This record gives sequence, C-alpha cells and structure tokens, in this order.
Amino acid sequence: MNPQFKKGVLNLCVLALVEKDDRYGYELVQAISVKVAISEGAVYPLLRRLTSEGYFTTYLKESAEGPPRKYYTITDQGKRHLDELRAEWELFTTGVNELIEGGDDV
Repeated sequence: MNPQFKKGVLNLCVLALVEKDDRYGYELVQAISVKVAISEGAVYPLLRRLTSEGYFTTYLKESAEGPPRKYYTITDQGKRHLDELRAEWELFTTGVNELIEGGDDV
C-alpha cells in the first residue's frame, strides 16, 4: 500500500484502537498490522506526539513476560479529536469513492 496513504490514516487508526481499550505500543502495532502493513517504527513516534498533544495519557502495568509496559489511554480531548478525524475521513472517502466510481458530475 502507498506509504502516504498509511501515514495519513495512522493517527485515526491508533486513536480508534485506544478508544476501545487501553493498549501498549507493540499491541497497537500488531492490531494495525492485521489489516495494514506498517513498521513498528512508525507507531512509537506517533504515540509520543499524540501524548504530548494531550490526546493520550500513559501508565505502567506489570507484565508477566518482562518489564512493565506503558499503556495509552485516550483523553476527552483525544476523543474529540478522534470524532473530528472520523468526520474528515468520512467526507474524504465518500468524495474519493464517488470520483473513482465515475461520479465526476460537477
């Protein structure tokens, strides 16, 4: 898949997954990779940025498989941002789908 397509929607995917359940970084990579091929290195800088922008908070949780894991929780500000991104995505994909399906009536 085109890397620019993926980069543009990764914020939306990460926010949507964390809205459903608190998650740690590698878990997010695995969940997204089931549907879209991404590199692990693309998610961690995004998580840091979304946290610094106030969309996530973090906490540490003990793990049976090693050191504690940093979990991400969506904030109210993050939920509002996710709602905005979903609305933008809907408008964008509707327009693109209409164009590629021959709906070029202006």
